Amino acid sequence: MTVSTYTVTGMTCGHCVQAVTEELSQLPGVTAVKVDLASGQAEVGSEAPLDSAAVRAAVEEAGYQLA
Repeated sequence: MTVSTYTVTGMTCGHCVQAVTEELSQLPGVTAVKVDLASGQAEVGSEAPLDSAAVRAAVEEAGYQLA
């Protein structure tokens, strides 16, 4: 299992966290997602390393940006 940490900018509330979590959870191979509002960190567990472009696209689909 691989765990990657990303910094997400623009999140301001619990709904933001939920939106980012939902989008990242839908990526193929993702097994766990933990998003922390205070730090802006998204920790993503997956079966194999994720394509950074796919992660960026998922975060943007939720309405936010990767730092």
